[in-house]
This record gives sequence, C-alpha cells and structure tokens, in this order.
Amino acid sequence: MQRRRLSDDLAHADVRLAAALMDAIGAPDFARQLLDAVQPTLPASHCTIFGLRSNGRVDAISTASGVGEVATLTAVDYIRLGFDRKDTNMVWLARRKPGARRQFWLSHQLADDVADEAYRRVCYGETGIRERLSWLALWPDGLRVAVSLYRNHSFADYTPADFDWAGAQVALVATALVRHARLTPGAQPATGVPRDRMAHLPARERQLMACVLAGQTTRQAAQKMGISLTTALTYRYRAFQRLGVRNHRELLGLLDAAGSAGR
Repeated sequence: MQRRRLSDDLAHADVRLAAALMDAIGAPDFARQLLDAVQPTLPASHCTIFGLRSNGRVDAISTASGVGEVATLTAVDYIRLGFDRKDTNMVWLARRKPGARRQFWLSHQLADDVADEAYRRVCYGETGIRERLSWLALWPDGLRVAVSLYRNHSFADYTPADFDWAGAQVALVATALVRHARLTPGAQPATGVPRDRMAHLPARERQLMACVLAGQTTRQAAQKMGISLTTALTYRYRAFQRLGVRNHRELLGLLDAAGSAGR
C-alpha cells in the first residue's frame, strides 16, 4: 500500500476534466461522468466514491462501471458486509485528524495487498479488479472522502505518469465533489424524508420501496415486480442513496421522524 501527500493546488488541473466535472455537479451519475472524463488520460474500469462522516458512518456517494452495474452492486455488499472496516483507505482516513485546511493524498493498492480474504474476494476477485488508485480528502469539518479508480485485468498497470497526472487533479475533483454533495440530497446526511422526495423517486425504485415498506424482502419484491434479484438490489441501492439512508431501519426511522414533524 502506497500513499503520498498532495498539495492543495489547482494550477495544473486539466481544463477538459474541469469542464466535465462542472456538468457532473448535481447529476445523479457523478461517478459515471467522472469515469468517462478521465478515460482519455487515466483509463479505468470502475469508479467508487465513499464518504466517511465525523460520526463514523460510511456512505457510497456515487459509483460507476465501464459496463453494467458491477460497481453499484459491489458497493451494496461493501456497505452491507462492513468492508469499510477492512478497507485501508477508510481505516486510514478515520484515524487522520482534521486540520485548519483541507488535506489531500493519493493512494495506490494492488488486489494482492488486501489482507482480508472475504473483502479481497468480493470487491476484487469476483469483479476481476487488479489495482486501485484513490484520491483521499479530509476537510476541516471532519468529512473524509475516498474517490477510487479501479483497473481490471484488461487494463495496463498504473504508471508513475498516471500517479503524477492524478495528483495534479485532486483539488479539482475534491472541490467539485463537495459542491455536488451540497446539491444532492442522497450525498449528504438526511434530516428527514419528506413525502415529495419519496414521490419523486423513479417509478421502479418507488415500487420497490413500497414493497420494502410493506415488509417484503428484496427477493420477494423482485419476484413480485418480475425482475431479477440483481436488478432489485440495484433499485434498492439507488433509492436508499437518493433518500440518504443505508438500510431499512434508517428508512423507517427517518419516515417516523418526518411523520412526527408533520403532526
């Protein structure tokens, strides 16, 4: 595992990447647009953005895969199985103390360096990931973020030139991400679940949430909706992200809070 401190400097930011990130801010597919934007210079197969809040809660802010929903489904397992406690990025960020200024690092990890067998199998082995390059950021208010670009075995190894280019973009990516989080309800802590937010979920996500709230399991909901379990898990993950919750218990708690506030 290699990690190096980066400067808070926009002087060498890529203008083309900056333009793409301006379009990505506030969009539901931030990670997708970021992944597409870096492809000409820093090609990657997957992108994940995880946030670690000052209370220790880990959220998947956005995910994207070059093909299919691999990154999204893996993020579901990452949160569900508590792999954030095995992830060297998140463990290291959790131990860092905030300072007066935002802090940036670049991290690189090979799949073979992942110590926990289950974490390595689910998040690297089953998805064919060989290595991960990450931007790590810590803000004075305690918010910590890891933006990772993964390469599977169809890609070449990351090179020193890749590290240099990525290091020059960290301030730009972090600035765009913070702005995105402020504009996107699912990317920041929710204080309630207003009825209009539930009503404005896409139709299939709203249908799945209705099944969940009726006490059905995701598998039962998938059977009722006539979709695969994989598709149902994707709908659930996306709906939870839009609503700012991680699991059924948090969803019920926020609905109860919103209901109490409205009485």
